[in-house]
Amino acid sequence: MALSRMFKISDFCASKGLFHFRHPNNEFRHPKHVRKFRRDKTTNEDPKVNPESVATPFTNVALDSASLNPGKLLRPFLFTVAFSGATFVGAAIWEYENMRSHAIHMIKKPIKFFKNKVDQGIEKSAKKVFVPICALNVLVFLAWRVPRLHPFMMKYFCSNPASEHVCIPMILSTFSHYSGFHLLANMYVLHSFSTGAVHSLGKEQFLALYLTAGVVSSFTSYMYKIIMKQPGLSLGASGAIMAILGYVCTQYPDTRLGIILLPIFTFSAGTAIKFIIGLDTAGVIMGWKFFDHAAHLGGAACGISWALWGNQYIWQKREPVLHYWHEIRGSIK
Repeated sequence: MALSRMFKISDFCASKGLFHFRHPNNEFRHPKHVRKFRRDKTTNEDPKVNPESVATPFTNVALDSASLNPGKLLRPFLFTVAFSGATFVGAAIWEYENMRSHAIHMIKKPIKFFKNKVDQGIEKSAKKVFVPICALNVLVFLAWRVPRLHPFMMKYFCSNPASEHVCIPMILSTFSHYSGFHLLANMYVLHSFSTGAVHSLGKEQFLALYLTAGVVSSFTSYMYKIIMKQPGLSLGASGAIMAILGYVCTQYPDTRLGIILLPIFTFSAGTAIKFIIGLDTAGVIMGWKFFDHAAHLGGAACGISWALWGNQYIWQKREPVLHYWHEIRGSIK
């Protein structure tokens, strides 16, 4: 599967007119359309293609790590807690509304309702969740193809703890891919595991876990970058996908998995998640920078924790939320 890409800002530049320019008299000047941008060290070279990157092709921009301090984690932490809570509350309300809608249909047309619902719910639910997620990722991918949008995309669709904007990018970067291969591989893996996850969780809880894991993985990436003093941009859905992978592999550890190009080679889901976590742990310890291994570990931990603890002690305790919402909506008439 494709993994979230982490790279130094020295590996990324969106366009020639984005950062600093050298005037003929050898002075640096900022373009007028860029406001409040850091006066960092740069080169006077044109953006160069980075063939080793699966997320961005640009190089030549540097950022000082002095702005990375633990205090920068407060806002992302509060955003992670608030967003996660709101996501699962919203999922519980969404589930209630679906149940209410089904009850109304069953009352009005009971025979037709049961006839149409037999053996169709799981696959339909999985498609209803996967297709919108995939469509959003494709739209963001197309937006990256427009050079004039690069300043906006780098500001809001790349997570970076040294940025002025640290909260909203934590979720928007989950839907952001620059490389077509990166997008294709991530969506393939998500499609492969979404049916099993939706079957176990339901589409409401699945989406809540996916979005929460995206933010949690971004926060984990922030912590690693600040601790290691390594500023950089991250984008990609792999943190959220790792949560779905971690949940499915923990919930169904004996399921046999395979590699698309090596169908005769199979292994258990439990073995797969252990290997992936071991690889990402090695990446964090060894300081590998090609992928955002910290984000992967954060996503995997989120999914595994939900399978072992969250579903039982959080989701199953949602009755007060449903009761409160039912009082607002009133009884079915």
